Amino acid sequence: MTKFTKDSKLALIQGYDSDLLSQTEYANQMGVTKSQLQYWLKLYEMHGETAFTNGYTNYPASFKLDVLNHMAQSHASLMDTAALFKLPDFSMLYSWQRKMETGGLEALEPKKKGRPSMKKNPNSPSKRSAVEGSVEALEERIKQLEMENEYPKKVECLSSKQGKITKQDKAQVVWELRHKYPVMALVRLAGIPRSTYYNLIARMNQPDSNADLEAEIQSIYAEHEGRYGYRRIRDELAIRGWKVNHKKVQRLMKKMGLKCLVRMKKYKSYKGTVGKTAPNHLDRQFTAEAPNEKWVTDITEFKLFGEKLYLSPILDLFNGEIITYTIGSRPTYALVSEMLDAGLKRLPEEHHLLLHSDQGWHYQMKPYRHALKSRGILQSMSRKGNCYDNAVIENFFGILKSEFLYYKEFENVEHFKIELKKYMEYYNTKRLKAKTKMSPVQYRTHFEKAA
Repeated sequence: MTKFTKDSKLALIQGYDSDLLSQTEYANQMGVTKSQLQYWLKLYEMHGETAFTNGYTNYPASFKLDVLNHMAQSHASLMDTAALFKLPDFSMLYSWQRKMETGGLEALEPKKKGRPSMKKNPNSPSKRSAVEGSVEALEERIKQLEMENEYPKKVECLSSKQGKITKQDKAQVVWELRHKYPVMALVRLAGIPRSTYYNLIARMNQPDSNADLEAEIQSIYAEHEGRYGYRRIRDELAIRGWKVNHKKVQRLMKKMGLKCLVRMKKYKSYKGTVGKTAPNHLDRQFTAEAPNEKWVTDITEFKLFGEKLYLSPILDLFNGEIITYTIGSRPTYALVSEMLDAGLKRLPEEHHLLLHSDQGWHYQMKPYRHALKSRGILQSMSRKGNCYDNAVIENFFGILKSEFLYYKEFENVEHFKIELKKYMEYYNTKRLKAKTKMSPVQYRTHFEKAA
């Protein structure tokens, strides 16, 4: 095949006209292969008249590794990558790729030019007998002992994060110690093949493909103050446009040391006798087809700073939204009546509402029952002492105490009330529910738009 100079290559490329001849026909006329013509065209397209000025071919291993890493990360073709780095021939890159796969980074080292050295093999018997007991032999032995002492310490420090020593840990330590000790001796001490070591090092030099995802997970975790586990974080990622499996989210959270800080506690109760004030119309049918069909209510107690506080909320079973709530230092009837008044203000004139509670004395009061009857609300009550008949509101109290009361620190009672208001807003507008993948308010808004 004719050897082309820089000028002849340039003239050949500039003389090609795709309207007159195809690449195959023009390549045959000029005495080159079609692939070689395509490569020169690509070089000229990227670099212009300077495309053929690079005559340097003895590339260092670090440059070869950079080129291979770029091709892997950008998913560019072999020819495009070679043209980008102005390699004289794209087949060079294919050769580097094969060498890296079979021999690792060491195989990419350029061969020394000139005649091979005529020095004797250092492992020959005459050489070994000449150095036995010499100062050089003692120095080598000391170096070996230093390496055997330093390597395990570094590996142990790296493995403390995961609790076990991985091949990645071993390769990283060998990489750090490569300037002090021979790589061959280090990989032998680490117990990993040399090719495995170079492959792992090549991966270490590549940017983390999960960096953006990890940053997003960290952001969601911080935004929700550690209340979200991997499932809810996966749901939030989906809302933000990330399609990722929950197992991957769990794995990345474990890698970053992120754990849900909330731990639920089971509620136990004693089942008493059946009450007579109002029937259990709800009958554990905890789903609703639309807002304002089924409300549930109850009272829970907080102990703070030597005082007791009582919270009385109303929850809509359609979307889990807290309709309203009151809080006071005593569990008086006013606590419930004020809550009911605030809730009724949000209730439309046309409705079919059922309001469920336990058999607490507040809900048996005539004013309370009269208020429900006057607005056409059906009263429902749990069986005595059976918390499962009002499980949804009990579950909300468990979440509230785990994610708020036991989770945060408060300066005083007033500070607690301020933070409670913030949490209620957060619960209604931002906290995703596992079933709907939306916050309560988002789900209600979505329903109203679709209706």
